[in-house]
Amino acid sequence: MSVDMAVRVLDESLGRDVLIKLKGGKVIRGNLQGFDQHMNLLLESSVEILEEGKTDEIGNIVVRGDNVVIISPPQFK
Repeated sequence: MSVDMAVRVLDESLGRDVLIKLKGGKVIRGNLQGFDQHMNLLLESSVEILEEGKTDEIGNIVVRGDNVVIISPPQFK
């Protein structure tokens, strides 16, 4: 995926829930409020997805772009 395509997908995901997998295996779901050229992400109402479908509330966070392995955008209609 080109950088332009990735930026477009993130831009279209603003204000919607995204699923993020981080280095070390953590998975976080939150409402994408912003991002920058380094793929640092600002998430609101975030939760960590734990084993067996349990969750742990995190709240508002900034995720450093170099820790992100995968960003799954919402389903667009």
